[in-house]
Amino acid sequence: MQPSTDIFSLHGSAPSYFSPFPISSPFRVNGITPNTFYSFQTGVNNPQSMTLSSNSTSDEAEENQEDIVNDRKQRKKISNRESARRSRMRKQRQLDELWSQVMWLRNENHQLLHKLNRVLESQEKVVEENAQLKEEAVELKQMISDMQLQNQSPFSCFRDDIV
Repeated sequence: MQPSTDIFSLHGSAPSYFSPFPISSPFRVNGITPNTFYSFQTGVNNPQSMTLSSNSTSDEAEENQEDIVNDRKQRKKISNRESARRSRMRKQRQLDELWSQVMWLRNENHQLLHKLNRVLESQEKVVEENAQLKEEAVELKQMISDMQLQNQSPFSCFRDDIV
């Protein structure tokens, strides 16, 4: 019987059972030849590969577990992308609504400024008219007081003839 030899040291880096081609080798690793690994990978049933059935079940379970984890990660990525898309759409709607509100408020502001200008112009006219009316009132009061003074004088009847 030949002594057990480490397969990594013989082939440099990776063990021969990672190769897709059958390798006939007299070397054994833990009692299994590299061909046994190849047979296991390709699904060929032989007595040597049957000793690996417990390992293959655990390997398949690990692969299934990895597939489940990868599927979950993929679903999570898709879910996150969809959530981000919905968030962008929601923000865009909010931005559109805010711009609409800005435009409405600017229009409202413009209308109010126009109305304010009209009211200020009207107020200016009213102030001028009020000033004129006050002047007329003063003049009329002066005329009334002058008339009253003339009526009280004893020679008021002669005054009309003198003038």
